[in-house]
Amino acid sequence: MSRLSVSILILLIAMTSIQFGASFAKQIFDLVHPAGITMLRTSLAAIFLLLLWRPWRVALDRKAWIYIIPYGAALGIMNLLFYLSLQRIPLGIAVAVEFIGPLGVALYSSRRLKDLVWVALAGLGIFLISPLGQHEESIDGLGLLLALAAGFCWALYIIFGKRMGHRVPIGPATALGMLVAALAVAPFGLMHMGENFLEPKVWLLGGMIALLSSALPYSLEMIALKNLPTKTFGILMSMEPGLAALMGYFFLKESLTTIQWLAMGLIMAASAGCTLMAPRQKQELQQPSET
Repeated sequence: MSRLSVSILILLIAMTSIQFGASFAKQIFDLVHPAGITMLRTSLAAIFLLLLWRPWRVALDRKAWIYIIPYGAALGIMNLLFYLSLQRIPLGIAVAVEFIGPLGVALYSSRRLKDLVWVALAGLGIFLISPLGQHEESIDGLGLLLALAAGFCWALYIIFGKRMGHRVPIGPATALGMLVAALAVAPFGLMHMGENFLEPKVWLLGGMIALLSSALPYSLEMIALKNLPTKTFGILMSMEPGLAALMGYFFLKESLTTIQWLAMGLIMAASAGCTLMAPRQKQELQQPSET
């Protein structure tokens, strides 16, 4: 296999790992509140990444923390909002709606009228599944708002991550960002620990989620990024909502309606089209996924 083919395969494994981890997390929401799962996931992922990258060996000035703290906070709140949305809406829909965030970042500074096509496609997709549509395929309104808020935090994560990348090495920055993410969601997790939180089984499950949803896929995506063109990476990432929907179907028994599949397809098309048609100077906005 060529290096490009191997990188594509690695990225597909990473996306599968993320969505399998998300489907796995949703299955144990009856044991631990999503806020508790988020706290456990980010805390264990932070420990893993700190041990892997050992950021204390890198000299950081105080200004570096101006970028690391909002980056990590956006990451933590994004994951919390995403898990809260999963309580109310299907996995594939939640992932698709969350993609509005990076799509918005890519289109924010555009001055081209033809990019309004991608805005229209994504907007139509959201409308089709929103309560505004007033049909049986509509999804829970609060769940939709939570997924949109997670997408907004994903946009902030990309923006702050890009700024941070110019000042801090990516490995140590990621480890410290995850530490900040864990601290940001800790108050919410502590409020919703519940009586099951301290059970060894819950910590084992939390460790599996941290590995599947954070540590493993992020590491694989970093490897894939080295050999994949930015457009190829972005287009492949646009497939993730569809992959999430399949995971939801097989592991969560979530069957989407025709309208919901159409809505998700419109958002995926907007994401892929925006990536494919983006000017070269805007392609640097692509970031690894973190859901």
